[in-house]
Amino acid sequence: MKEARDIFFNYVKVKNLRYTRQREKIVEAFLRADRHITAEELYSNLKKVDPEIGSATVHRTLKLMGECGLLDEIKVGSGKTRYELKYKREHHDHLICINCGRLIEVRDDKIERLQDKLARANDFVPKWHRLEIYGLCTKCR
Repeated sequence: MKEARDIFFNYVKVKNLRYTRQREKIVEAFLRADRHITAEELYSNLKKVDPEIGSATVHRTLKLMGECGLLDEIKVGSGKTRYELKYKREHHDHLICINCGRLIEVRDDKIERLQDKLARANDFVPKWHRLEIYGLCTKCR
């Protein structure tokens, strides 16, 4: 967790932005969440601890965390965005329920090899990818 915080705060410094206790609390709360979380959920959790933290500060901090490579954004359904820790996590894809928004992390080596094969066959050099499959989870069928 310290490494991730250091990456964020070094990034903030390079961007000539201020290091604040509120940003520190947001980063720490996100890292502790250890799940797919919305900005609203994170804000609600933080508001209980520090009523001075604003929703806009949470959103801006999450954006900065994405810019420096600590998190990924996942759009779910009608504009709902969830965030997940990217730093030091193995690549995975998602199954996303279009009814309840449930995210299921999946990893399949055959699919990864097939994607690499498709790229090579098309003389394409992939830098990153994201596979999301939308449907209905067990509870929503």
